[in-house]
Amino acid sequence: MLTNPAAVAIREELTRRRFLCGGGSFAASAALASLLAGAEKRQSRAPHFAPRAKRVISLFMSGGPSHVDLFDDKPILRKLDGKPMPKEIIGNHEFAMIKSGEPKMKGSPFKLLPRGKSGTVISELLPRLSKVADEISVVRSLHTDTFNHDPAVTMMNTGFVTFGKPSMGAWLSWGLGSENSDLPAYTVLVSGVKLQPLLTNYWGSGFLPSRHQGVQFRSKGDPVLFLSNPPGVDSGVRRRQLDLLGWMNSRHYDRVGDPEIRTRIEAFELGYRMQSSVPGLMDISKEPQSVHELYGTKPGQVSFSNNCLLARRLVEQGVRCVQLYHTGWDQHGTIEKDHRRQCAAVDQGAAALLVDLKSRGLLDETLVVWGGEFGRTPMAQGGGRNYGRDHHPHGFSVWMAGGGIKPGFTFGETDEYGYFATEDKVHVHDLHATILHCLGLDHRRLVHRFQGRDFRLTDVEGRVIRELLA
Repeated sequence: MLTNPAAVAIREELTRRRFLCGGGSFAASAALASLLAGAEKRQSRAPHFAPRAKRVISLFMSGGPSHVDLFDDKPILRKLDGKPMPKEIIGNHEFAMIKSGEPKMKGSPFKLLPRGKSGTVISELLPRLSKVADEISVVRSLHTDTFNHDPAVTMMNTGFVTFGKPSMGAWLSWGLGSENSDLPAYTVLVSGVKLQPLLTNYWGSGFLPSRHQGVQFRSKGDPVLFLSNPPGVDSGVRRRQLDLLGWMNSRHYDRVGDPEIRTRIEAFELGYRMQSSVPGLMDISKEPQSVHELYGTKPGQVSFSNNCLLARRLVEQGVRCVQLYHTGWDQHGTIEKDHRRQCAAVDQGAAALLVDLKSRGLLDETLVVWGGEFGRTPMAQGGGRNYGRDHHPHGFSVWMAGGGIKPGFTFGETDEYGYFATEDKVHVHDLHATILHCLGLDHRRLVHRFQGRDFRLTDVEGRVIRELLA
């Protein structure tokens, strides 16, 4: 029921006007009036079939971690270290940064050993993840379509190398709705070393209604930009402003019928509710000391560990998709030093997230995915101790855990050099199809028509990797 006098007046005006106009659009005005009072709830929608997971946490390692240094041990690279990569392997491939000469093989300087009862191979750089090796499935045969960052990150998040398509989180929001009307269905958190930009397109909604785009939360300062009221504006003033904006936008919607106008009204109302729901949620200072020790978190700082703890808090509150970007993995030089740094930054938080989710009974219904946009070459870029590795799309590794995924499992292989995915090859479309399947969605049926064509996250390809399913 509407109790605010301004909202009552608005509803009476809309009701009178739409009744005089007649037709089925009268119900739309009534719904819009309810939106102005914050009465409409974005409820969750039914999946295509019984899901194993209710939500997804994506741990995105932006820049491309090296599979041959972390999950895919290749002894022949150590044996032939410094020798040219066979020409029949590299063929006429272009590389992002290696431009001339004969690229030389480079064995990993790190120990990659079988871990846990499952024998999952994990690098010494990830000691805490090694302790939960029996919770994860490593896919070692992923491949993608491009070797440059922006199109590759776009591909890994939207299923296309070109801009303008909805991200996976937006598809999940659109396909399944929200479990909490006071929070966005899709949130984004960022940490790491800024070596290449993060574009908002990576978590955009594309041609889907804009309410499905990712909302970036911040673990330091204002949790969401422009969420706080400016000086001199209290909650009552803000409420009256939104009532007036809602009334004007509703009248505009009546005239032109653009669904984005309705989305704008919903966004304003969600922002108003978030002023109450978000600040406490983003404050990790009241978590028990045991939790901070588990994650290695420090309240008030920006870190991957802090963001992992925030991800757990967000999924507890029903957020459908939480995506953590950790930048700094694009290491064309000094990779030995820089991979140590990157792994030290993410190892404890990622492992703690799995432990924490499991202890709270949330891991079975939360799918966790770790990986970047591609891997890195088995050949060195440069020489001496300052060598790096170039971008590598032809075969690389990711891991998954929880939410319907078989634990303690390794799937797929690359060739003996770690160059091509050869056994049980997994394309990005296959990975997306499998993620959607875990959430009860058939990737072939999650379709939106735009400009005369049916689009989906997996384009016209994709298959569910059933061997990965528990």
